[in-house]
Amino acid sequence: MYDAYLGFAEELADASGAEVLKYFRRPLTVEEKGDSSPVTIADRQSEKVMRDLIAKRFPSHGIVGEEFGIINENAEFVWVLDPIDGTKSFITGSPLFGTLIALLHNGEPVVGVINQPYIRERWTGAKGEASRFNGREIHTRKCGGLEKSAVFSTGGRLMFKNPDDYRRFENLAKPAAVTRFSADCYAYGLLAMGCIDAVCEAGMKLYDYAALIPVVTGAGGVMTDWNGKALDVRSDGHVLALGDAELLDSALKALNS
Repeated sequence: MYDAYLGFAEELADASGAEVLKYFRRPLTVEEKGDSSPVTIADRQSEKVMRDLIAKRFPSHGIVGEEFGIINENAEFVWVLDPIDGTKSFITGSPLFGTLIALLHNGEPVVGVINQPYIRERWTGAKGEASRFNGREIHTRKCGGLEKSAVFSTGGRLMFKNPDDYRRFENLAKPAAVTRFSADCYAYGLLAMGCIDAVCEAGMKLYDYAALIPVVTGAGGVMTDWNGKALDVRSDGHVLALGDAELLDSALKALNS
Protein backbone atom coordinates (compact mmCIF):
# COMPACT_ATOMS: atom_id res chain seq x y z
CA MET A 1 0.00 0.00 0.00
CA TYR A 2 2.85 2.36 0.81
CA ASP A 3 5.40 1.11 -1.73
CA ALA A 4 5.22 4.25 -3.88
CA TYR A 5 5.77 6.46 -0.86
CA LEU A 6 8.72 4.32 0.24
CA GLY A 7 10.21 4.69 -3.22
CA PHE A 8 9.86 8.44 -2.95
CA ALA A 9 11.40 8.39 0.54
CA GLU A 10 14.42 6.69 -1.00
CA GLU A 11 14.59 9.46 -3.61
CA LEU A 12 14.68 11.92 -0.71
CA ALA A 13 17.47 9.89 0.89
CA ASP A 14 19.49 9.97 -2.34
CA ALA A 15 19.09 13.72 -2.72
CA SER A 16 19.79 14.57 0.90
CA GLY A 17 22.74 12.20 1.02
CA ALA A 18 24.39 13.91 -1.93
CA GLU A 19 24.02 17.21 -0.10
CA VAL A 20 25.38 15.90 3.19
CA LEU A 21 28.47 14.42 1.54
CA LYS A 22 29.50 17.84 0.25
CA TYR A 23 30.32 18.80 3.84
CA PHE A 24 31.28 15.61 5.70
CA ARG A 25 34.87 15.55 6.99
CA ARG A 26 35.49 19.01 5.59
CA PRO A 27 35.94 22.33 7.43
CA LEU A 28 32.60 23.95 8.23
CA THR A 29 31.07 26.39 10.68
CA VAL A 30 29.13 24.88 13.58
CA GLU A 31 26.41 26.99 15.15
CA GLU A 32 24.54 26.43 18.40
CA LYS A 33 20.75 26.25 18.49
CA GLY A 34 18.58 27.46 21.34
CA ASP A 35 18.72 24.07 23.03
CA SER A 36 22.56 24.11 22.83
CA SER A 37 22.61 21.39 20.17
CA PRO A 38 24.89 21.97 17.14
CA VAL A 39 23.71 22.71 13.61
CA THR A 40 25.57 23.17 10.32
CA ILE A 41 24.90 24.22 6.76
CA ALA A 42 24.75 20.50 5.93
CA ASP A 43 21.71 20.05 8.22
CA ARG A 44 19.92 22.99 6.63
CA GLN A 45 20.76 22.29 3.00
CA SER A 46 19.86 18.62 3.33
CA GLU A 47 16.46 19.42 4.78
CA LYS A 48 15.84 22.14 2.20
CA VAL A 49 16.49 19.73 -0.67
CA MET A 50 13.99 17.25 0.78
CA ARG A 51 11.36 19.91 1.45
CA ASP A 52 11.62 21.20 -2.11
CA LEU A 53 11.13 17.71 -3.54
CA ILE A 54 8.12 17.02 -1.29
CA ALA A 55 6.50 20.33 -2.19
CA LYS A 56 6.91 19.58 -5.89
CA ARG A 57 5.68 15.96 -5.79
CA PHE A 58 3.09 16.12 -2.99
CA PRO A 59 2.05 19.75 -2.46
CA SER A 60 -0.86 18.78 -0.20
CA HIS A 61 1.35 16.84 2.23
CA GLY A 62 2.52 18.29 5.52
CA ILE A 63 6.14 18.49 6.67
CA VAL A 64 7.72 18.39 10.12
CA GLY A 65 11.46 19.08 10.01
CA GLU A 66 14.10 19.63 12.65
CA GLU A 67 15.58 22.74 11.02
CA PHE A 68 12.67 24.53 9.36
CA GLY A 69 9.64 23.66 11.44
CA ILE A 70 6.12 22.58 10.53
CA ILE A 71 3.92 23.01 7.46
CA ASN A 72 0.34 21.70 7.28
CA GLU A 73 0.75 19.36 10.26
CA ASN A 74 -2.93 18.28 10.15
CA ALA A 75 -2.69 16.88 6.62
CA GLU A 76 -3.57 13.23 5.99
CA PHE A 77 0.06 12.58 5.01
CA VAL A 78 2.92 14.29 6.84
CA TRP A 79 6.65 13.85 6.16
CA VAL A 80 8.92 13.96 9.20
CA LEU A 81 12.56 14.85 8.49
CA ASP A 82 15.75 14.83 10.50
CA PRO A 83 18.44 15.76 7.95
CA ILE A 84 21.35 14.76 10.20
CA ASP A 85 20.52 12.68 13.24
CA GLY A 86 23.78 12.76 15.15
CA THR A 87 25.21 16.15 14.25
CA LYS A 88 27.91 15.70 16.90
CA SER A 89 29.03 12.54 15.11
CA PHE A 90 28.88 14.37 11.78
CA ILE A 91 31.04 17.31 12.87
CA THR A 92 33.64 14.98 14.40
CA GLY A 93 33.93 12.78 11.31
CA SER A 94 32.19 9.71 12.74
CA PRO A 95 29.98 7.86 10.22
CA LEU A 96 27.34 6.94 12.81
CA PHE A 97 25.04 9.83 11.89
CA GLY A 98 22.15 9.32 9.52
CA THR A 99 19.28 11.02 7.73
CA LEU A 100 15.86 10.05 9.06
CA ILE A 101 12.82 10.20 6.79
CA ALA A 102 9.33 9.19 7.90
CA LEU A 103 5.85 9.41 6.48
CA LEU A 104 2.87 9.66 8.83
CA HIS A 105 -0.57 8.61 7.60
CA ASN A 106 -3.22 10.08 9.87
CA GLY A 107 -0.56 10.37 12.54
CA GLU A 108 0.82 6.83 12.25
CA PRO A 109 4.40 6.25 11.01
CA VAL A 110 3.94 4.03 7.95
CA VAL A 111 7.23 4.58 6.08
CA GLY A 112 10.70 4.97 7.53
CA VAL A 113 14.23 5.34 6.15
CA ILE A 114 17.55 5.46 8.00
CA ASN A 115 20.20 6.55 5.52
CA GLN A 116 23.96 6.63 6.13
CA PRO A 117 25.31 8.14 2.90
CA TYR A 118 29.05 8.00 3.60
CA ILE A 119 29.28 4.23 4.01
CA ARG A 120 26.25 3.71 1.77
CA GLU A 121 24.07 1.87 4.25
CA ARG A 122 20.30 2.23 4.22
CA TRP A 123 17.52 0.69 6.27
CA THR A 124 13.95 0.92 4.99
CA GLY A 125 10.59 -0.01 6.44
CA ALA A 126 6.93 0.28 5.44
CA LYS A 127 3.77 -0.81 7.21
CA GLY A 128 2.85 -4.36 6.24
CA GLU A 129 6.25 -5.08 4.67
CA ALA A 130 9.47 -6.65 5.90
CA SER A 131 12.24 -4.18 6.62
CA ARG A 132 15.32 -4.16 4.44
CA PHE A 133 18.99 -3.25 4.63
CA ASN A 134 20.43 -2.20 1.28
CA GLY A 135 17.58 -4.12 -0.35
CA ARG A 136 18.04 -7.32 1.68
CA GLU A 137 15.27 -8.46 4.05
CA ILE A 138 16.32 -8.25 7.69
CA HIS A 139 15.10 -9.52 11.04
CA THR A 140 15.82 -8.86 14.69
CA ARG A 141 17.21 -11.63 16.87
CA LYS A 142 15.99 -13.57 19.87
CA CYS A 143 17.79 -12.68 23.06
CA GLY A 144 16.96 -14.95 26.00
CA GLY A 145 17.02 -12.38 28.80
CA LEU A 146 18.41 -9.00 29.82
CA GLU A 147 21.57 -10.66 31.14
CA LYS A 148 22.38 -11.76 27.58
CA SER A 149 21.47 -8.48 25.91
CA ALA A 150 23.45 -5.77 24.13
CA VAL A 151 22.02 -2.37 25.13
CA PHE A 152 22.80 0.86 23.30
CA SER A 153 22.05 4.52 23.98
CA THR A 154 23.25 7.71 22.36
CA GLY A 155 24.59 10.01 25.01
CA GLY A 156 25.07 8.48 28.45
CA ARG A 157 24.56 11.01 31.23
CA LEU A 158 24.54 13.83 28.68
CA MET A 159 21.38 12.50 27.06
CA PHE A 160 19.62 11.72 30.31
CA LYS A 161 19.38 15.27 31.60
CA ASN A 162 16.97 14.17 34.31
CA PRO A 163 19.03 12.24 36.91
CA ASP A 164 16.11 9.90 37.54
CA ASP A 165 15.99 9.01 33.85
CA TYR A 166 19.65 8.01 34.00
CA ARG A 167 19.03 5.96 37.13
CA ARG A 168 16.23 4.14 35.35
CA PHE A 169 18.40 3.52 32.30
CA GLU A 170 21.12 2.08 34.53
CA ASN A 171 18.59 -0.37 35.96
CA LEU A 172 18.09 -1.65 32.41
CA ALA A 173 21.76 -1.60 31.43
CA LYS A 174 23.37 -3.08 34.57
CA PRO A 175 22.41 -6.69 33.90
CA ALA A 176 23.26 -6.44 30.18
CA ALA A 177 26.17 -8.36 28.71
CA VAL A 178 27.19 -5.33 26.62
CA THR A 179 26.42 -1.61 27.00
CA ARG A 180 27.50 0.94 24.39
CA PHE A 181 26.97 4.66 23.82
CA SER A 182 27.18 7.24 21.01
CA ALA A 183 25.61 5.35 18.11
CA ASP A 184 22.80 7.80 17.25
CA CYS A 185 20.22 6.41 14.81
CA TYR A 186 22.72 3.81 13.63
CA ALA A 187 21.95 1.75 16.74
CA TYR A 188 18.36 1.22 15.60
CA GLY A 189 19.60 -0.10 12.28
CA LEU A 190 21.86 -2.53 14.11
CA LEU A 191 18.92 -3.65 16.24
CA ALA A 192 16.72 -4.17 13.15
CA MET A 193 19.32 -6.42 11.52
CA GLY A 194 19.88 -8.55 14.63
CA CYS A 195 23.23 -7.23 15.87
CA ILE A 196 22.03 -5.80 19.21
CA ASP A 197 18.99 -6.21 21.44
CA ALA A 198 17.89 -2.89 22.94
CA VAL A 199 18.13 0.87 22.53
CA CYS A 200 16.92 3.10 25.36
CA GLU A 201 16.80 6.89 25.16
CA ALA A 202 15.12 10.01 26.54
CA GLY A 203 14.53 13.54 25.30
CA MET A 204 13.69 12.47 21.76
CA LYS A 205 11.49 14.49 19.43
CA LEU A 206 9.09 13.20 16.77
CA TYR A 207 11.71 13.67 14.05
CA ASP A 208 14.15 11.59 16.13
CA TYR A 209 11.98 8.48 16.39
CA ALA A 210 9.23 8.49 13.72
CA ALA A 211 11.40 6.96 10.96
CA LEU A 212 12.74 4.30 13.30
CA ILE A 213 9.36 2.75 14.06
CA PRO A 214 8.59 1.17 10.64
CA VAL A 215 12.18 -0.07 10.34
CA VAL A 216 12.29 -1.73 13.77
CA THR A 217 8.77 -3.15 13.77
CA GLY A 218 9.04 -4.36 10.18
CA ALA A 219 12.07 -6.38 11.23
CA GLY A 220 10.18 -8.03 14.08
CA GLY A 221 11.06 -5.66 16.92
CA VAL A 222 8.96 -3.43 19.16
CA MET A 223 9.15 0.26 20.04
CA THR A 224 7.34 1.81 23.00
CA ASP A 225 7.74 4.53 25.58
CA TRP A 226 9.11 3.62 29.01
CA ASN A 227 5.63 2.58 30.16
CA GLY A 228 5.06 0.18 27.29
CA LYS A 229 2.76 2.49 25.37
CA ALA A 230 3.04 2.63 21.58
CA LEU A 231 4.87 5.73 20.34
CA ASP A 232 2.88 8.43 18.58
CA VAL A 233 3.05 12.15 17.84
CA ARG A 234 2.25 12.94 21.48
CA SER A 235 4.88 10.71 23.09
CA ASP A 236 7.07 12.34 25.74
CA GLY A 237 10.45 11.41 24.23
CA HIS A 238 11.21 8.34 26.35
CA VAL A 239 11.94 5.63 23.77
CA LEU A 240 12.59 1.92 24.17
CA ALA A 241 13.36 -0.32 21.18
CA LEU A 242 13.72 -4.08 21.56
CA GLY A 243 14.59 -6.69 19.00
CA ASP A 244 12.91 -9.48 20.96
CA ALA A 245 9.36 -8.67 22.10
CA GLU A 246 9.72 -11.24 24.88
CA LEU A 247 12.12 -8.83 26.60
CA LEU A 248 9.47 -6.14 26.95
CA ASP A 249 8.09 -7.09 30.37
CA SER A 250 11.51 -7.44 31.99
CA ALA A 251 12.80 -4.25 30.35
CA LEU A 252 9.82 -2.23 31.54
CA LYS A 253 10.14 -3.70 35.02
CA ALA A 254 13.80 -2.60 35.13
CA LEU A 255 13.01 0.90 33.85
CA ASN A 256 10.25 1.39 36.37
CA SER A 257 11.88 -0.03 39.47
